[in-house]
Amino acid sequence: MISLPLSDIARVLSGTLHLAAGDTPETPVSGTVDTDSRNIGPGDVFVAKPGEATDGHLFVPAAAETGAALAIVERRVDAGITQIVVADAVTALADLAREVVGRVRESGDLRVVGITGSNGKTTTKNLLARILEGEGLTVAPRASFNNSVGAPLTMLRVAQDTRYLVSEFGADGSGQIARLAGLVTPDVGVVLMVGMAHAGGFGGVEATLKAKTELVEAVREGGVAVLNADDARVVTMAAVAEARGVRVRWFGRGPTAEVRAEDVEVDASGTSCVIVVGEQRLPLRLRVLGEHHVMNALAAITAALELGVALDAAIERLETVEIAERWRMQPLGSESVRIINDAYNASPDSMAAALRTLAQITQPGERKVAVLGAMSELGEFAGDEHDRVGLQAVRLRIERIVVVGAEARRLYLAAIGEGSWDGEAVFFADADAAYDYLVDELRPGDRVLVKSSNSAGLRHLGDRLGEFFS
Repeated sequence: MISLPLSDIARVLSGTLHLAAGDTPETPVSGTVDTDSRNIGPGDVFVAKPGEATDGHLFVPAAAETGAALAIVERRVDAGITQIVVADAVTALADLAREVVGRVRESGDLRVVGITGSNGKTTTKNLLARILEGEGLTVAPRASFNNSVGAPLTMLRVAQDTRYLVSEFGADGSGQIARLAGLVTPDVGVVLMVGMAHAGGFGGVEATLKAKTELVEAVREGGVAVLNADDARVVTMAAVAEARGVRVRWFGRGPTAEVRAEDVEVDASGTSCVIVVGEQRLPLRLRVLGEHHVMNALAAITAALELGVALDAAIERLETVEIAERWRMQPLGSESVRIINDAYNASPDSMAAALRTLAQITQPGERKVAVLGAMSELGEFAGDEHDRVGLQAVRLRIERIVVVGAEARRLYLAAIGEGSWDGEAVFFADADAAYDYLVDELRPGDRVLVKSSNSAGLRHLGDRLGEFFS
């Protein structure tokens, strides 16, 4: 965080300042801001956020012992540290982020990019960050820091000489993206797609569309909306952008896209295509596994071009990316038994894309194995969407469909009903049972996809299989 005196922080947070011995209202604070006391070091700021499992106020003394300069609290704690008492710690975190980004923007050369979409946010964020790091100091979220806590924590990492801030905005209800994007009013807003992810929380795909449009509405006047020309719902956002004085740039694989990909080819080591921008045609070899990541790369390239990055430089940097993120189409195992661990998150769209990738990269003589768990946050749509995944797995001729967990049982039943009844589909109640089966069942030449939502926990099963077959 940039250096701010304690009095300024208290004013911004509308909080009450309680000084520890040796501090004054003008004492500057410039350390890292975090809600996890385990990450706090000398000079840092600890935000004592009440949580479902525990209360951050219990860890204020620990933060003080490790050298924290300030604790932002909702009630004063008996600890030898300066504290600012606020009405709501999460709101205070957002207010502080807004202030810090605003000050850096006024006095520096900071440009802000916001990214949202039902799928692909984290991958696109990482791809764009890799491109921008070659241009100047870039701050981007760690992992999937895209909610009401993670997004402000990322924003608070900007320094006076930060040139680019890449923010990822997730949501499971209306108004959340508006609040988060409103903290930074992005110069560039990227919308990847509108699908069924979190549809249960939103109340359906049309409500999801409305929520994702909030990013376009938050882009500052004169800014740019980078939109997916291949997604009919995203296309409707152009009218919103233009009404606000925001330019639109299109990416996609269809002919209407200004930045598009042609001649896409997929194999077990990555994806090749040709990037077309006007008269320019340059080859791109992505080491990130999966054809669907071409769209994420196009979005990142389009945003980078709007920030003044040359196309050849953007492509050269993208080609250095080996994996999008841990547990996202992450290759593990060996050439003999290849494990693809994609079990950090799952939606109907990402399930379909991952299964298609498995089918594309499996060569004659090799066997396709899909280890599938539940997709979360689908609400009333969960049953039908799990049915569709089961049907697709059979129609793609996946030789072994291993379904794990009671919440995914409909997927298993759908696979059987579609025609997978001769042992191709099996069901296990938990990951341990599935692991025991798989270490005996898998054989040289198998290509294994492990895919589920985070809550299903199959990412750890993927890691175990990767280690066993390495």
